[in-house]
Amino acid sequence: MNNYNNDNTARRYKAHVSLFGTSQIHLRNPYIIAWWSAAFPGFGHMLLSKYLRGYVLFIWEVVVNIKAHVNLAMIYSFQGNIDLAKDVLDTRWLLMYIPVYLFTIWDSYRTTVDLNKIYLLADREDHTFNTFNLGAVEINYLDQRNPVISIIWSLFVPGLGQLYVHRIMTAFFVIFWVVVFFYFSHVQEAVSLLFLGKTHQATSVLNQEWLLFLPSHYGFATYDAYISAVENNKLYKEEQSKYLKRNFQATDFKILKGNKVK
Repeated sequence: MNNYNNDNTARRYKAHVSLFGTSQIHLRNPYIIAWWSAAFPGFGHMLLSKYLRGYVLFIWEVVVNIKAHVNLAMIYSFQGNIDLAKDVLDTRWLLMYIPVYLFTIWDSYRTTVDLNKIYLLADREDHTFNTFNLGAVEINYLDQRNPVISIIWSLFVPGLGQLYVHRIMTAFFVIFWVVVFFYFSHVQEAVSLLFLGKTHQATSVLNQEWLLFLPSHYGFATYDAYISAVENNKLYKEEQSKYLKRNFQATDFKILKGNKVK
């Protein structure tokens, strides 16, 4: 029996439309999710809509990375200053950083494998889920989104793509932290100086330790917005097709397969 609301009367659902976004499970490549966790702890779990776990691991990465000077050590190693990279590392924080970093990769991979199995079962059970949610602070509904538009807005400011595809929780989190990274890295100040032709001053004002967070942040925001738009469109088309068949297609309708013309 199909249900029109996610009221836990069904064993499994493929999606849930809430005021804060559309959470859905779909087939994912565990290696890609693990790679995002390696690029920045927390990103892999956020891609899986495991928000609380992802937020905790993300904040852990920022705090412990800065305290252990991991980014700074990476910059020195890229420049070939291996001895300086070793000296700058704070081992008191680094020894806490490594186990959590490895756990993040392992747990995101394991969770992806489990969710893929759950998706296959949910797809087979094929329970109807809610597609519209109206509340005092927000409205959310299944609709089609342009994946290219989500990429463009994400490249302007990380988080805008998530707002476009209505991933409100991820959008607020990403926007908040991009402001933090911009502020402490002084990248906006450096860009202003660069436009004025003050190249040396623009370089010297940058805080490279905080700047190194931004590429991963931009990459994740763009990838997440694009994938969310693509999967949201698939979900919308599937639900729309089922609705039309259920309400407008005759029960005795059949598509006859004719002989191929030689």
